[in-house]
Amino acid sequence: MVRLPCLIPSTFLMVTCLNGSLAEESYPVHPDSTEKAEVSQGEVRGPFRWESTIYPGTVRDYWIYVPATYDPDKAACSLAVQDGLNRARDWNLPTVMDNLIHEGSMPVTIGIFINHGQVLPESGEGQQPRFNRSFEYDGMGDRYARFLLEEIFPEVSKDYHLSEDPNDRAIAGASSGAICAFTAAWERPDAFRRVLSTIGTYVGLRGGNAYPTLIRKTENKPIRVFLQDGSRDLDIYAGSWWMANQDMLSALTFAGYDVKPVWGEGGHNGKHARAILPDALRWLWRDYPQAIQPGKAPKRRTDILRDGDSWELVSEGHGYTEGPAVDRAGEVFFSDVRQSSIHKVDVEGNVSVFATNTGGANGLMMDAEDRLLACQMRASKLVRYDAKGEMEVLLENLSGNDLCVLPDGSAYVTVPRQQAIWHVDAKQAVKEYKTELEFPNGIIPTADNAFVWVADSRGPFVYSYRRAADGALTHGQRYGYLHCPDAEAESGADGMTVDTQGRLYVATKLGIQVLDQLGRVHFIVNNPHPEGRKISNVVFGGPDRDILYATCTDRVYRRKVNATGVVPSQSPIKPPKPGL
Repeated sequence: MVRLPCLIPSTFLMVTCLNGSLAEESYPVHPDSTEKAEVSQGEVRGPFRWESTIYPGTVRDYWIYVPATYDPDKAACSLAVQDGLNRARDWNLPTVMDNLIHEGSMPVTIGIFINHGQVLPESGEGQQPRFNRSFEYDGMGDRYARFLLEEIFPEVSKDYHLSEDPNDRAIAGASSGAICAFTAAWERPDAFRRVLSTIGTYVGLRGGNAYPTLIRKTENKPIRVFLQDGSRDLDIYAGSWWMANQDMLSALTFAGYDVKPVWGEGGHNGKHARAILPDALRWLWRDYPQAIQPGKAPKRRTDILRDGDSWELVSEGHGYTEGPAVDRAGEVFFSDVRQSSIHKVDVEGNVSVFATNTGGANGLMMDAEDRLLACQMRASKLVRYDAKGEMEVLLENLSGNDLCVLPDGSAYVTVPRQQAIWHVDAKQAVKEYKTELEFPNGIIPTADNAFVWVADSRGPFVYSYRRAADGALTHGQRYGYLHCPDAEAESGADGMTVDTQGRLYVATKLGIQVLDQLGRVHFIVNNPHPEGRKISNVVFGGPDRDILYATCTDRVYRRKVNATGVVPSQSPIKPPKPGL
């Protein structure tokens, strides 16, 4: 019998092959995975039982690792590990943390080893629980991050002094636990910034196969990622784990992330990860306490962000902000629907009240004479304000949501309850156009006024209509394709704006999606709200129309960008021919 060593790019892996097939993997024990006489051992406490409200009906156990050097007077870092104590023991994690903390390769860190939830059967006898592992771990969206931040971390913090600095929090997992760790940091980089992913399940179980595309298109986030996988990982109905991890590396590298891959030839198990875990944690915590910053991506086809410029808070404390509109001076007006008011932001960023008792004004838009039109949803009116905030009623019985105004004084208004678009000419004559959209919402003409974009909040599409000389809308079709969150069919598409390059900016649940003239999303600008609350609308403001404003639930944000906005009521602009 001849034994041949399989050589792979890892100093730790020694695999024996027999007749071309993979025999049992074998790895030397890392010296930092064994107890050392000179190192004080931490303590693993638990299990503790937790009943969740974010995952109703579920129960789970978790354990706490407390290093020997923990000082309750000092805030400790944290490492959240999915799949509980079994995963931690499989990695020899408590011992590794003892050794690395002792030598200063990682800070004093509390380990939180937490199981997935289960819904226990009513009787229990002869029945098994409903296992929540795939739902919690493989699913996209912020639910699991919220579970940690709103339930587990506050509970652990009752007994241990945990830092709330996102640079002091790491999160780790294997297989489905790995994509869970990545998702938590991706959704909430304000809370988690160091990700340890081993044999990660970035395949088509619950939408995780979309990550490589989203990573390439989305504004960079301040997270650091360690990836481990083996070439003999699973290859089943959901996809190839090995190829999916390669795609993740390719996307993270393309986007300029701080990422380190360690590949092997192993299968879907924890053996390789156990062998390299000390070095993986050293890499994740290197240069601590230096804060992790977003990496810089190479030039994208749509490259609108400016170095050093990020979202700036303009105003907060509102009920629900909507309908930003810009005047010729670059001042921005926005509505507070719930508080029935309209506010103005001058070019210096000062905010003042422009109008009150606005009938629940929602969508706003300036006309060619710098008068502000507003859809009063609650009052079912289309109204117009002069520069002093004096109001006149243009139309009754119009429960419009959003609108746009053309240079000739005509307007288009979306009426979601009727699944319709109303065209209102300069003399307030009305023509109604029924649509196939389930919830027509944001509306804006193309830069040259030739077509009109209409967002469907309850679908993944922005529709395009040809605009006739008399304002008629014809030849409508699904045109702009939007990304949706967490396997949802709804993009949440809301208000929109366009720039001089003919690009369309759409406020969605995933952020501000930027489409080229062909309806393809090139880039996604991150949601400015730290808790990811809904972006309702966007507009370009400032004297040079190069400041992007976003209304975001209770707040308004802005940031300077490498783009120039178009004001629909002013002269149309012919954009350059798009690249196909």
